[in-house]
Amino acid sequence: MNASGEQHRALLQRIARKAMVDRGLLPDFSAEAMAELDRIQAAASPGKNEVRDLRHLLWCSIDNDDSRDLDQLTVAEAMPGGNAKILVAVADVDSVVASGSAIDGHARHNTTSVYTAATIFPMLPEKLSTDITSLGFDQDRLVIVVEMLVGDDGSVQNSDVYRACVRNRAKLAYDSVAAWLEGSGTMPEAIAKVAGLDENLRLQDRAAQKMKELRQAHGALNLESLEARPLFDGDAICGLRAEKPNRPKDLIADFMIAANGVTARYLSSKQFPSLRRVVRTPKRWDRIVELAQQHGFALPDEPDPKPLEAFLVKEKAADPLRFPDLSLAVIKLLGPGQYVAEFPGEAVPPGHFGLAVGDYTHSTAPNRRYPDIITQRLLKAALAGRSAPYGRDDLEALAKHCTEEEDAAKKVERQVGKSAAALLLQASIRKTFDAIVTGAAPKGTWVRLVNPPVEGRLVRGFEGVDVGQPCRVQLTHTDVERGFIDFTKVA
Repeated sequence: MNASGEQHRALLQRIARKAMVDRGLLPDFSAEAMAELDRIQAAASPGKNEVRDLRHLLWCSIDNDDSRDLDQLTVAEAMPGGNAKILVAVADVDSVVASGSAIDGHARHNTTSVYTAATIFPMLPEKLSTDITSLGFDQDRLVIVVEMLVGDDGSVQNSDVYRACVRNRAKLAYDSVAAWLEGSGTMPEAIAKVAGLDENLRLQDRAAQKMKELRQAHGALNLESLEARPLFDGDAICGLRAEKPNRPKDLIADFMIAANGVTARYLSSKQFPSLRRVVRTPKRWDRIVELAQQHGFALPDEPDPKPLEAFLVKEKAADPLRFPDLSLAVIKLLGPGQYVAEFPGEAVPPGHFGLAVGDYTHSTAPNRRYPDIITQRLLKAALAGRSAPYGRDDLEALAKHCTEEEDAAKKVERQVGKSAAALLLQASIRKTFDAIVTGAAPKGTWVRLVNPPVEGRLVRGFEGVDVGQPCRVQLTHTDVERGFIDFTKVA
């Protein structure tokens, strides 16, 4: 309980709603949107000869244990010469959410689902995102399929995009699949129930590892951020759980990166515009060079992802426990991603520096990201031979809006996360902690504790410190309502 006796969960939910409103985001759906929702009773059905019937394949989903807004399924097929055909099925949300509808208007405004410590503000009503447009277990669903022939070296040698009808044979969770794949746990029951799914997943895993190795050889960065999720005992917050990487998470990430690249190139091949996801060359490369020098590694003066990746691999092997702190510093110095409109015949926007890919869009999470719905509508128009559904002005405005609202959503999530952390740390005033500097700018200096992984502001002793620098801090103040956690540097 807090000082007023309000339960932690209810308090964080109230803080979250206020943060949504303060950032210009809509916490609730309009009456018009709810009326539309009432008229939607079932998932879209395929028309005659519109889609391929792929329900016989061993499709499965892998996501968090509690995820219900399932956006993609995967399946693999062994091919000659050590190659593998990888299929990624993405929920056809556009078949249910019409452009210009009230539901679409809400999604277009917020542009993303907002996941806070105590509650979720879904981009689409839960009746859709967790049921009608979700690729739920044993449900027939319309999808967009990205088909990729992956060579024994991890390269995408051929690809195709088409519409299909699929059925999810197994709803799987990252942690249990990881334990099985990595040899520390038994096969999940959902896998054992489907004949052949175990070998299919091992085939997917092998292909994903080869794809990751190839991307890293091209300079994809081996970053490992430390995400902390609040833990509740009833309605009281009792701790933070650090989310760790594992092989199933890598599998899904590598397949989605490849599918997003295929999607961007497909639209270009059809002379269609696209909404590219860009992470530009880092502006603070000089500070990244300094960090590497402190670890005895020399980086070139000009930004280059390949030697940076070599540095990260070396440091992960040398100090795996501290590697997430170094990763966080590099992530902060790389800068945020943004959406950029790309048009046929014009200069292609810069690619994604951290992923070492030139062609990249967002297309694989339409239940929770609006840019993916935009891309889906462009894809479906290209597949059907229609003209692009977005003009230049609209697509450029959407790129700017989606970038801004994504930033607003992240600020809401961070604020509520800090309120949860402030609740957890209320009894630790004047205690000291090991920390690392995560932000240094005129507007403020920020640090993150090593344990628990909580970020706060360095209000005294910040002179001369910079991103990536370790320090010792004392907790001096918390403000749960505003999500403020203040530290003083002591060493």
